[in-house]
Amino acid sequence: MTRVSLRTNFHSSKLIRCLTDLAIVDAAEPENAFAEKLGLWIHFTDAITLSAVHSDSIASPPKMQHEVQFPLGAAVGIEFHRIQTSLINSIMKSCSLNLDKTHIELPMDLAVAYAPYRRFYDTHQRDMELRIQPLRINVREALAKVSPRLKKLADLDAALEGILRDHESKLLSKVPVLLKKRFEQLYKTHQQMLVDTQQADNSASWTQAGAWLARFSNDMQMLLLAEMELRLQPAMGLIEAFNNKDTQ
Repeated sequence: MTRVSLRTNFHSSKLIRCLTDLAIVDAAEPENAFAEKLGLWIHFTDAITLSAVHSDSIASPPKMQHEVQFPLGAAVGIEFHRIQTSLINSIMKSCSLNLDKTHIELPMDLAVAYAPYRRFYDTHQRDMELRIQPLRINVREALAKVSPRLKKLADLDAALEGILRDHESKLLSKVPVLLKKRFEQLYKTHQQMLVDTQQADNSASWTQAGAWLARFSNDMQMLLLAEMELRLQPAMGLIEAFNNKDTQ
């Protein structure tokens, strides 16, 4: 099966590190603080659900033969790679300033207004959700067919997704809100540079390499790629379990 590496620290994803580097959020909290907050997300009834899934007997369907596992595993690996590649291409092309046509186009009216870029980021988030969530379901279904042990892992993933999905959506929806701060920072620095150098502003130059709007476009691209990586982590973890014979 195709292997794709998207490893991150559990409590400090690439997305958080990027937001921190852009001075949009404070540095990531220690791992124990993250664990405490995660515990607040899982209510008493959710804990019962997870416990029930974890306690289910695994003495159910027999383990599949290797010759059946291989094409099934290869299929989900190929699908993962296809969706990952498609999302990367979409983000890279749409954030490019060369004006190539894409299904999600970068706003280029050269007005100092953040709203169009907020909508642009929101559209990419919806695109990721529509492509990645079905992938995760398909990987779980394939995993459940391999062995009782991997079926339990798939069931646990489904339970966790149900419990954490709303929290995740609310947190990720804050990214384009936070990104406004970066937009304003870059424009303010641009204005100060004009004052310091006594130059007149020229919006046509904003998209040139190194200019403030070009830098902002690069920042959006970096954050979108980091968010895509974060969203793909659960499916990637399931695929890695598929590849690990010790878990089957």
